[in-house]
Amino acid sequence: MFTPDIDFYSPTNLKAYNLDQAMRYQLNMLENLDPFTRKHSENVANLTCRMCEYLHAKKLFTIHATICAYLHDIGKIFIPPEILNKPTMLTDAEFEIMKTHTTIGYNMCMKDLKLRPYAGGALYHHECLNGTGYPNGLTKKDIPFYAQIIHIADVYDAIVTKRQYKTHINISETLRLLLKDAEPSVQSLALDTLSTQSKYGKINIKVLRILFKVVIDDTYYEISCTLEYIKYLQDQIKRLNKIYKYEMKANNAKKDSDKEYYRECMRLLFDQGENFENYHHIEYEYEEALKTRKEVVNKLYREIDIIKHLEKQ
Repeated sequence: MFTPDIDFYSPTNLKAYNLDQAMRYQLNMLENLDPFTRKHSENVANLTCRMCEYLHAKKLFTIHATICAYLHDIGKIFIPPEILNKPTMLTDAEFEIMKTHTTIGYNMCMKDLKLRPYAGGALYHHECLNGTGYPNGLTKKDIPFYAQIIHIADVYDAIVTKRQYKTHINISETLRLLLKDAEPSVQSLALDTLSTQSKYGKINIKVLRILFKVVIDDTYYEISCTLEYIKYLQDQIKRLNKIYKYEMKANNAKKDSDKEYYRECMRLLFDQGENFENYHHIEYEYEEALKTRKEVVNKLYREIDIIKHLEKQ
């Protein structure tokens, strides 16, 4: 049975061929990453670009931020695979090694004249506004705005991937977690950082609200794709109902010639893989799929309502 392939990152997915020729060299660096990290980097760049568009950023800023996002995890090339791909929680020692991907990536970019303008993406994307990030524990005034955008896109995609979302249903739970990261939370910190901690959370709340708009767009896109699939299912059920009517006529026909005529009508309406024996079961599967997809649409609309409510908090 045909099923729709809904891209989690919306109808405007970024690809290298959509970008200026001058970017190709930088983006080719992604080929050195493992498939998981490469896909994550592409997702973060996609989100970063679209958030910049919602922010009405200038084209040059958007291009710069997008390339920085593509390259933000480039330092993971040199993180040992047993740490990078560890399925369970990292030990403290392993996490310290993982954290070095920021400075490794920065140094890689600084040594290459073509990558040097984008070194900040690697260095700053784990810095937090309240000074609790790494590698340098910077605060808001010292973290470039493009890096604040990349940070939010990075965290969002990491959670989405970890939770293995296949649809935007319940995606509001991820946004709810990010809202907590945007709230100031005084903990046991050095005295010189307490004043900053009291003003800021880890991430930029204004940028986070822009992510909400992007996610709402993507959810509407999923609804659109699902509605198209619903139309496909309805057409298939209508076709199979027509076959059933011909079958009833064949069963009620008295002449063999009439029976064969109606059976031939059935054959002409069969799709690939369908036959007299299995089409009833196929129709049942279509009807069940139709019920499921209608429920999905209803849940997605409810999800949008929840996200819009969260957006106002």
